[in-house]
This record gives sequence, structure tokens and C-alpha cells, in this order.
Amino acid sequence: MAVDRRKQVIEAAEKSFAMFGYKATTMDGVAKIASVGKGTIYTFFANKEELFQEIMNRLIHELRRATEETVKEELAFFDYLNEVLEHVLDFREEHELALKLSQEVREIGTPMALDGLRQLEHAIVHYIAQKVQEAVDKEQIRACEPELTAFVMLKLYMSLTVEWQKSHNPLSKNEVAKRIRFYLEEGLLLRS
Repeated sequence: MAVDRRKQVIEAAEKSFAMFGYKATTMDGVAKIASVGKGTIYTFFANKEELFQEIMNRLIHELRRATEETVKEELAFFDYLNEVLEHVLDFREEHELALKLSQEVREIGTPMALDGLRQLEHAIVHYIAQKVQEAVDKEQIRACEPELTAFVMLKLYMSLTVEWQKSHNPLSKNEVAKRIRFYLEEGLLLRS
């Protein structure tokens, strides 16, 4: 059976980026992990940036596939939204590459690591925006700007789950879900 060298290179690059981050990953290091010559990598990828982009595309595809397989479509919109957001946060916290990129951005601010995280966030916002538009079309929620609404939803969720606990007691997943519903579904305005 023929060895798929491209796949071998990609798997080695995923390991390297997850272990060492973007900045410390080298084509020599990827070649060593893949047990191939450095020239083999260049038959498939022009440079480290192109190889990294391939890895990010695979990560985003994996996140979307995992979300669609895990979250039940038949849920009411805000229940569905909460499950998607929980899944996304769990995925980011469990996926070694996402963790390493976040660490690298915090510690040294590598532009390509930051770009990778932005791509991931953009993909998440795009996915949620699609679900927002579907809910608008089904008249489950009021008409709104889907992409902006998705961005606000993601940022509110991240603020309640990540930022809040930096200076307060962490909220449970159930408490976060209640707050999301309170702010986004019920709203602050008193109704008479």
C-alpha cells in the first residue's frame, strides 16, 4: 500500500503547530516528525504559511462537523444556540492547536497565530449567523443583522464563561444559559 506523503506531512504539521505553536514550528521540524525530507513538504506546500492555512482549514472543518453531529437541530432556537456555544467553547478548550495558538498570542503576539484564531472565530460567527438567519426565516426570533447578532452572541457567551471568572466566581453552564436567555431572549426592558 502506497504511503500518502501529503497526509503524513499534514499530520506532522498538526502535531508541530499544536506542540510548539506557529512561531517555533519549522519546516525542518515538520519533516523530522513526518520522517520525510524537507523537499517532500515543498512538493505539497510552498511555505509554512500555506501549510498552516491547510491546518486551520482542517480545524475549522472539524469544528463544524463535530458541532453538526453533536447538536440536535430540533431544539428551540435559544436551547440550540446554547448547545452550539457550549460545544464551541469545549472544542477550543480541548483542541491542542487552539490552546497553543491562544497561548502564543497572549505570550508573544505572533501575527499568524492571531490570524489563525481570527479565522476560527470568523468561522464560528458565520455558522451561528446561518442559524440566526434560519431562526428569523422561521419567525422564531425578530429580524436582525445575522452576522452582527452572531458576533454579539459569541462575545456574550465568551464573556460569561471566560472573562467573568477572572474576577468573580465562575458561572455554571446552566447559569450561563440562563443569562444568555435573559439578555438575548427576554431583554432588560420592563413591559407593562
